[in-house]
Amino acid sequence: MVQHKLFSGDSQRPDTTPPTVSVTKPKFLPSRTSSQSQALSAIWLGHACYYVEFPTGLRVLFDPVFEDRCSPFSWLGHKRFTPKPCDISDIPIIDCVIISHSHYDHLSHPSILEIQKHHPSVQFCVPKGLKNWFLDSGIKNVVELDWWEDVDIKLTKSTHEEPSPSSPTSDISARISCLPCQHTSARTPFDKATTLWASWSVSSGGKSVYFAGDTGYRSVPRVPKGADDWGSEYAHLPVCPAFKQIGELRGPFDLGLIPIGAYKPRHVLSPVHSNPYDSVEIFKDTKCRKAIAIHWGTWAVAEENVLEPPQLLKKAMAKSGLSETLFDVCDIGESRQF
Repeated sequence: MVQHKLFSGDSQRPDTTPPTVSVTKPKFLPSRTSSQSQALSAIWLGHACYYVEFPTGLRVLFDPVFEDRCSPFSWLGHKRFTPKPCDISDIPIIDCVIISHSHYDHLSHPSILEIQKHHPSVQFCVPKGLKNWFLDSGIKNVVELDWWEDVDIKLTKSTHEEPSPSSPTSDISARISCLPCQHTSARTPFDKATTLWASWSVSSGGKSVYFAGDTGYRSVPRVPKGADDWGSEYAHLPVCPAFKQIGELRGPFDLGLIPIGAYKPRHVLSPVHSNPYDSVEIFKDTKCRKAIAIHWGTWAVAEENVLEPPQLLKKAMAKSGLSETLFDVCDIGESRQF
């Protein structure tokens, strides 16, 4: 994860005293044929980890980290202030795991090994340069992609499962696209930006998901306390053009999974993390029809109050003249249909 020396004279350590974000036990579809509709089903498992159930039967897990600490150590580093909603062993099917980048709050060695143990046929998709990390971990079913590269996967359903109405053949197909974002990577103090960071899209059976992973949108200088860095005085600040390109070349998307947290102090973190006002612009640029917030509510990795991101998201949507139902938050473990 990104480690910064953030503390200054006006810095704060967020209050993580419960209650904060509600956590519920996820209700996973037990089989590929359990879906009774053409809707996507998506379950937030905390921070940037999302489990998406496609009507075709495809099951995709994004940025799985199930440890208490997002750290190379089990005894040191940021600790969860909300409990994990389930164990990896509770997830009935995982076809594909997608990793946005190498920071510890997005890539966990113990979680990856546990997934491989319970789902030995799972396909891992990672940004360029990360494949060797998986090979060194004894995992061979991994494909690495550069920005704007696609991979098509095809899965054969188990013989005891009947095809669903949305998938009349015995095969499940999907296109997975590695896409740009504005971030960085590192596992140690000595390997910063040696592997790529990415956002991703997954399309299967006419349904599509955009996963922004972890990203900034614009670089904001230190501004006076209380100033609006999206106000007219700062309107000249450039934004990352990649998201409009994603919307034009890969959109629209049925669902966007877009980060809203870990953004203070802004002058330090804005190049790599979005605040909710940035997030709404990403939502609009990428042409997502609906979105759910990620990258908040799990580890206090920056200085904003832990419940501030969803409050600002409502204000940001209102400022853009959009209904807050289009880009919302949910409880950890909650399932939403799109």
